[in-house]
Amino acid sequence: MNDESLQKLTESISIRYFDRPFEHRAYFNKRLRTTGGRYLLNSHNIEVNNKQFNKYGESAVIDIIKHELCHYHLHIQGKGYKHKDQDFKRLSQQTGAPRFCSAIEKYEDRIKYIYQCKQCGFEFPRIRKVNTAKMVCGRCKGKLVEVKPDL
Repeated sequence: MNDESLQKLTESISIRYFDRPFEHRAYFNKRLRTTGGRYLLNSHNIEVNNKQFNKYGESAVIDIIKHELCHYHLHIQGKGYKHKDQDFKRLSQQTGAPRFCSAIEKYEDRIKYIYQCKQCGFEFPRIRKVNTAKMVCGRCKGKLVEVKPDL
């Protein structure tokens, strides 16, 4: 799937599920990492993570487009377009747009650091580095030390 076919798919989904035209651009953004897609408030364009298509196929992209089109149409109409707004929740439910997309990598696959409590021995796997001078064990308030992960 390329940007042109994504544009056509977005336009057809907009008419089919929302009875409104999509009059802006939809395209793949290879730089997206943690999100399936995003609606840009200033330009009204929709960006989709191409890794979602590569891993889960067209059905995942359709779900992402539905979700982003909820933001798009509500924002254009001046209604509540944020996730917490009732308008957004209602429209998402009506169109079958999911709240979240499937994760590309599991949390366990993304772990780079493991910290262990000196006092109770409990291990804390983390994706990001933790400041052990500030952070303490959540169970016993003991000091944390970094352990080399078995990668």
